[in-house]
Amino acid sequence: MNIQIFGTAKCQDTRKAQRFFKERGISFQYVDLSTKGLSKGELGSVKTAVGIDNLIDKEGKEYTRRNLKYLTHNVEEELLANPLLFKTPIVRNGSKATVGYQPDMWKEWE
Repeated sequence: MNIQIFGTAKCQDTRKAQRFFKERGISFQYVDLSTKGLSKGELGSVKTAVGIDNLIDKEGKEYTRRNLKYLTHNVEEELLANPLLFKTPIVRNGSKATVGYQPDMWKEWE
């Protein structure tokens, strides 16, 4: 397994995802979205697995702060430009991906 966890240090679900994999002895790469976003290729892979509309956090502070509710915008461009708009955690295993805390799906990957 080649696990990547994209999230932020403040996100409780991101910390729970990290704990899930640590408890099972599965190594993972953690990417802090407050310092580095997904590359265009990574976004394309995750988008294929979960759909672009499931990736943007419409309830989040950043979405509200940027007034995106009232603006016409390209979701993919906004996510690439501002990684704090992602719902977290994004957990990726090759071509498979999940958004949010989904331990039942991750167990199927083992």
